[in-house]
Amino acid sequence: METLNALRPSLSSAVSQVLRPLVRLLLRHGMSFSEFSAIAKGVFVQVAARDFPIPGKKQTISRISVLSGLTRKEVQRLATTIREPGEGVVAERYNRAARVVAGWVRDPAFTDESGDPRPLALDDGPSSFAELVRLHSGDVPARAVLDELVRVEAVEHTDDGRLRLRSRAYIPQASGADKLGILGADVADLITTIDHNLQSRDGAARFQRKVMYDNLPREAVAEFRTRSAAQAQLLLEILDRWLSTHDRDENPAAAGTGRMRAGLGIFYFEENIEETDGGRDDDYINGT
Repeated sequence: METLNALRPSLSSAVSQVLRPLVRLLLRHGMSFSEFSAIAKGVFVQVAARDFPIPGKKQTISRISVLSGLTRKEVQRLATTIREPGEGVVAERYNRAARVVAGWVRDPAFTDESGDPRPLALDDGPSSFAELVRLHSGDVPARAVLDELVRVEAVEHTDDGRLRLRSRAYIPQASGADKLGILGADVADLITTIDHNLQSRDGAARFQRKVMYDNLPREAVAEFRTRSAAQAQLLLEILDRWLSTHDRDENPAAAGTGRMRAGLGIFYFEENIEETDGGRDDDYINGT
C-alpha cells in the first residue's frame, strides 16, 4: 500500500487541477485569497471535528489543531464562531422547482397519450398546475413555484390561458445565487464520490465514468453537444421515474428502513486545446 508521503505529489497535483477552475470562478466573482482562506480554515476545522475523531473519544481542540495544521488558538476561535452550513433557501427553491418539472414530465396525470407534458390550467381541476405542485412539491404556494419557473423560462403562458412546459429540466437562468448554490452541491457530490472510490477496497466503488476524445473538429463537438444533452436527459428521466417510486416524499407507501440520499449527476465539458496547449504557469505572468 502506498504511504501518505508517497501520494503527496499526486495529491498536490490533483488539488492544483481542482483549484484552477475554482480560483477562476472566485476571481470572476470578486473573492480575494483572504476571503477564501478564511472559509477554508473554517471548513478544515468543521471536517476535522466531525469526520476524524478517535473512536470512543470526544474530539478535542488539540487533535483538530494537529489534523488541520492550525494553531489551538485559531481552532478555538473558529470552533466558537462558525456554524454548520445548511441547504438554505436557494437549495430548497431548487429542489421544489425541480420536483415539479420532473412530476410534469413523468406523472401520467399530467402527460398526454404520447407521454409528453400537457398544457395545464393554473388551478382548475385534478390535473391542474396547482395539483401538480401539491403532489410533487408539498405545501408551497403554486403561484410561487409558477413565478420561479416562468422566471427561468421553463414554463410559459399559452394564448388560451394555460401553462406550457418549455424545458424538461429546471435550470436556473438568471440568478447567480441559484447557480452558485448548484456549484456547491454538485461539485461536493462529485468529490465525495471520488473520495469514496479512493478509499474503496471491497469492490463497492460508486459509478464514476466519462467519455472523452481530444482531437475533434468543431463540427463534431457541436453535434456531440446536442446529442449528449438529449440522451443524458432521457437517461435522467428514466432514473427519475424509478427513484420517485421509492422516495417517501413522492410515494408515502414506499417500504424500507433508514433515510438515504442517492442520485446520478451528468455534466458536459469541452475545451479549445488550441488556446491552452503549450502554456506554462510562468508564461502567464509578465511585468509587475
